[in-house]
Amino acid sequence: MDFTGKVALITGGANGIGRAAAEGFAGRGAKVVLVDRDAAAGEATAGAIRQRGADARFVTADVTKSADVAAYVKATLDAHGRIDCFFNNAGIEGKLAHTVDYEEAMFDAVMGVNVKGVFLGLRAVLPAMIKQGSGAIVNTASVAGLVGTPGMSAYVASKHAVIGLTKVASGEVARAGVRVNAVCPGPVDTRMIHSLEAMLDPANPEGVGQKYKSAIPSGRYATAQEIANTVLFLCSDLASGITGAQYVIDGGRTATGGAVTQALGR
Repeated sequence: MDFTGKVALITGGANGIGRAAAEGFAGRGAKVVLVDRDAAAGEATAGAIRQRGADARFVTADVTKSADVAAYVKATLDAHGRIDCFFNNAGIEGKLAHTVDYEEAMFDAVMGVNVKGVFLGLRAVLPAMIKQGSGAIVNTASVAGLVGTPGMSAYVASKHAVIGLTKVASGEVARAGVRVNAVCPGPVDTRMIHSLEAMLDPANPEGVGQKYKSAIPSGRYATAQEIANTVLFLCSDLASGITGAQYVIDGGRTATGGAVTQALGR
């Protein structure tokens, strides 16, 4: 997977899966542009990548605001003249609550980042890729986009929507030489899963983690690097015949029905 001379744009690039993908692209020759609303972490990640001799820059943006999205796309094109790979990755987990108790403001916040943010990214990046006649986009969905998990109505709805957006966009731009796919991670050893553990049992988050891991055939959470590896593959020429697909990376959890868990008692 050689990305020499290519430009990779990554939202949610400051931490976790986004950071792992940025490091992976940069380590294989790409020029990377990181987007995040966490300016301190974003600058730190870009700086760490530059210290290894790669070309990396950071743009602060709120992916729910169309002006910010247009600005990060413009900054990338102004700097590099093209966008070859777009990892449309920014997302939040929201809170755990049954549907009847879920706060409207929190629902709107999750849908804003996870759905509107992905939509705005697609809408802003696709014209550049269509114009250049090539490009690969990977949207971050989730196994929550394939099954339901009690207590996560907003997150589950948002990730189902990401898969829908992926399918629609892929069909619209395939003849233009642009591919659009999605990754569907299961639990990943990043801040998000540990936040959910703490919400479920603040007194014993480690116990929640052990319970989650026991439901995964592999017996462990995925790593951010493992998700990033799939993203890089889907953006590479090795995946030239793949578009409109969703790749599950969950240690076999959905294959055995383990993704449907009773997250909340009542």
